[in-house]
Amino acid sequence: MLLAACLIGAIVTPRPGMAEVPVIVAVTVDNAKVIRLPEKTQMVIVGNPIIADVSLQKNGVVVLTGKSFGSTNLIALDRGGNMLAESTIRVQAPEAAVITVQRGLDRESYSCTPNCQPSVQLGDSTKYFGEVSGQAESRRSMAVGGK
Repeated sequence: MLLAACLIGAIVTPRPGMAEVPVIVAVTVDNAKVIRLPEKTQMVIVGNPIIADVSLQKNGVVVLTGKSFGSTNLIALDRGGNMLAESTIRVQAPEAAVITVQRGLDRESYSCTPNCQPSVQLGDSTKYFGEVSGQAESRRSMAVGGK
């Protein structure tokens, strides 16, 4: 399970035996970020796994991935179920080089780095999202030898 972007805000003042953990972790949707939780972390809970996903690695290292826009929390527990740390995760839209075209109620997103190409984002119109995603899946399937 994963999340992504940059740290914002303060550091939690740890209780005795707790490591310093960011209060807020900001991440961009579809990106990953590595953060460090207390070394004794044995379990990580994400309040809303639709917003963010996490994968606990060794020594308190966690890989976070932004799944959809919104805010949720992350809780680190030790082997005995004691809370070691809690952070807020904020998943945001990409800022760099994504152009949004609004046609009435229909929305389309393009990545312009430097030439504009379709880049489906959460919130795009269903028709556009389906067409672009379908093309991407067909291309991926051809690349791995599928039909």
